[in-house]
Amino acid sequence: MVDHKRTCKQVLLLAYQSFGIVFGDLCISPLYVYKSTFSGRLRDYQTEDTVFGVFSLIFWTLTLLSLFKHVIILLNADDNGEGGLFALYALLCRNSKVSLLPNQQAADEEISTYHDPDHSSRNAHSSRFKAFIERNRKAKTGLLVFVLLGISLDFSVGVFRPAISVLSSIDGLQVKLENMHSGMVVFLACLVLIGHFVLQYRGTYKVAFMFAPIVILWLLTIAIVGVCNIVKWNPRVYWALSPHYIYKFFREKGRDGWMSLTGVLLCITGTEAIFQDLGQFSAASIRLAFCCVVYPCLVLQYMGQAAYLSKNISATSISFYASIPDPLFWPVLIMATLAAIVASQAIISATFSIVKQCYALGCFPRVKVVHKSRWVRGQVYIPEINWVHMVLSLAITVGFRDTNHLANAYGIAFMSLTFVTTWLTSLVIDFVWHQSFVFTLLFALFFGSIEIIYLSSSCTKILRGGWVTLLITAAFLVVMFVWHYGNKKRYLYDQHNKVSMKTILTLGPSLGIVRIPGIGLIYTELVNGVPATFTHFLTNLPAFYQVVVFVCAKTVHVPYIPTKERYLIGRIGPKSYRMYRCIIRSGYKDVHNHDDDFENDLVTSLAEFIQLEAEGFGNVNGPVDGWLAVVRTSEKFGKRMAVSESNSIEGISSSSSPPFNANSSKSATLQRLHSMYEEESLDVKYRRRAQFKLLETKQNKDMHVKEELLELLEAKCAGVSYVIGHSRIKAKWNAPFLKRFVINVAYSFLRKNSRAPAVVLNIPHICLIEVGMNYHV
Repeated sequence: MVDHKRTCKQVLLLAYQSFGIVFGDLCISPLYVYKSTFSGRLRDYQTEDTVFGVFSLIFWTLTLLSLFKHVIILLNADDNGEGGLFALYALLCRNSKVSLLPNQQAADEEISTYHDPDHSSRNAHSSRFKAFIERNRKAKTGLLVFVLLGISLDFSVGVFRPAISVLSSIDGLQVKLENMHSGMVVFLACLVLIGHFVLQYRGTYKVAFMFAPIVILWLLTIAIVGVCNIVKWNPRVYWALSPHYIYKFFREKGRDGWMSLTGVLLCITGTEAIFQDLGQFSAASIRLAFCCVVYPCLVLQYMGQAAYLSKNISATSISFYASIPDPLFWPVLIMATLAAIVASQAIISATFSIVKQCYALGCFPRVKVVHKSRWVRGQVYIPEINWVHMVLSLAITVGFRDTNHLANAYGIAFMSLTFVTTWLTSLVIDFVWHQSFVFTLLFALFFGSIEIIYLSSSCTKILRGGWVTLLITAAFLVVMFVWHYGNKKRYLYDQHNKVSMKTILTLGPSLGIVRIPGIGLIYTELVNGVPATFTHFLTNLPAFYQVVVFVCAKTVHVPYIPTKERYLIGRIGPKSYRMYRCIIRSGYKDVHNHDDDFENDLVTSLAEFIQLEAEGFGNVNGPVDGWLAVVRTSEKFGKRMAVSESNSIEGISSSSSPPFNANSSKSATLQRLHSMYEEESLDVKYRRRAQFKLLETKQNKDMHVKEELLELLEAKCAGVSYVIGHSRIKAKWNAPFLKRFVINVAYSFLRKNSRAPAVVLNIPHICLIEVGMNYHV
């Protein structure tokens, strides 16, 4: 009983918070739906039946596409509680062999969040369509392009939404201030947009508590206004709830009625946030908020506007503000502006999250991702995207200067995105839920046919603003696909040119070079084998560190990976080589703070691996590069070596040996340079230091194990260096012209204008070694 009450309170709290993030844009739509619908030839039909027909279309569109499709069905297609296009694609990749990520491993399938027990595909019957896509590489590529198209459309929606929301809310000034020039409205909208984007870096955690009350107050206000208009102007408007009025509408208006659907579809703009923002809440809380508050309030508002217009058909261009009683006009105008800002904030934050997911899956150039611990979990800020977003929003606001033209472009982007979501959900129903082909086809045809009708109507407005949507979407899609294509070619080159284990074994424990104190971390995208970067380095400088760790940071098709399962540790070659592999796995929504002490975590994980190996897990003396261990899931993890914070220079000690001097292996010059760097660098000065101490355990008493552990800790104290490839990629001279253009021009341009890998990985500049490599792909 107590647990039930606690669960109910949690659902109610999440439902309350969802108003400020999920439903902002959906609730602001009444500002411009009727205005846009009657902006075309439909304004020539000034009858009550026309208004009733439009309201009936709005009601059933909101009911079918928002309530039934998104709230009832789509919220079930979550990926470990996460929603959005990438969640759908990740579900497809995990439950079928359609992934194009190159460095996936069988060990990834053992992650606790990888398989959904409710929809396990291990013993499920595979459909013919699924088998076709799995066998056909072009089909896999087509699926990825389809997903990237949806992401590009989502970005376009994010560009138009702040502009149309803010501009339509401030438009109300012209109702009371009739002499106010439209240019002043645009100017005020631009000021609001600029201020909103400039403040993004500060985060919204300080004012986020105000978002939900603003939207709730807005919804209740427009619902009350709607009821007043129904009672005052036309109580018979509820007749329009019958779909019969839709039939009459198209029978009488024909092609003009079909073209007006461009405005009607705006009543569901913002619906995609119901599924996209699922990860911050729960399906139960979103359903509760939508069904009990959002849906009835919106229906009452649209019904009230229809009642008003049925008696004042000439006021269609200002229907929302004209229908507001005079005493409530200014309070409603202020609330509309605040609600528009809340709606804009939600889509801006969602855009940052989408770009971060694209980057994590190798489909977007390297950007700076900022996350602060005091922000909401998963909330990020990307400076480059913020400024591009601001410039585009300002450009279309100034360029269009009118909500009708903005609505044309916005409608195409939104309905195309909805169509992509429908077909991806159909694949999830087939591949993941393992429903019958008939059920899958019915879902796709029913909702897809409705969306095709709306989309075809929107396409008639391409020359009236819709072309801007196509331009932004195409540009974003080209950037993502070029980056993905270039990365894939680079990975295949690395895979083809990696060094064989036979070559490594012939070099002996010293690798034919001088081994100096310290740890060398070699970053690579390969999850097996030795990258050519390592041998290229040794060819030019035949010396390296006594401990070598090949580090691969990769993304897995799950939203989050538990901290204990992030590190995969293995050995390369015999023990005497002191060569290890560390694979760091992240989910596509994982955000890691730069405050995390990677070096100490790595040393602790390596030490645990050495002791697990001594206990008999894996092949102790095997020379091959194979066995990997998830060391942090061990019950003894962290219990066999003490780690304590220290304000002094890092050191090590053993319970049976005196502490090791951290600077003993460095020359006087290096010690002096290191001290100077510590004094000048705030990052190092305030960096958390750790002192390691071996505890007396059964495995630590083994002389070989103890020797290897002490050597590891000694190397850690001597210093850690990061080796990363600095590649120059060119297409082969005999490659097709299109490939040479993509690699030599487009991909090279993106690489030169994106963040350096060392910056993204937060590698200290003083510890960085870059190895030049030429790639001919």
